[in-house]
Amino acid sequence: MRILIADGDLRVRAALHVLLTEEDEEAVVAECADLEGLVRQLQEFAPELVLLDWELPGRPAAAFLLARHETGARPKLIVLSTRLETRAAALAIGADDFVHKADPPEAVLQACRRVLDAGASVNELDAETTGL
Repeated sequence: MRILIADGDLRVRAALHVLLTEEDEEAVVAECADLEGLVRQLQEFAPELVLLDWELPGRPAAAFLLARHETGARPKLIVLSTRLETRAAALAIGADDFVHKADPPEAVLQACRRVLDAGASVNELDAETTGL
């Protein structure tokens, strides 16, 4: 599994890196701290999953979509944010899931499993849990 962590905070990247590699010893994790690195890593690393900090300096959602379009890459996308109100916008741009940064680490692992194992979108999962 090739996972890219795009977050401006070194501590967040390091914690996610440890969490993901401890959960799956076969995981290969790359990191970037800015939009330039995100575009470069999408092209060079070809991740299967991207954990994208919504607050990444610049325009992370637009950059991700542009880089994905230019490279033809179609990694799964989980948006991370400190602001719950960004969830709807993240899902609207095509994110497969959303995790609030205040959630416990298990929430990131659960989101990864949902988007990689089940293939179900978070919108489908919401409908199942709310009965809509």
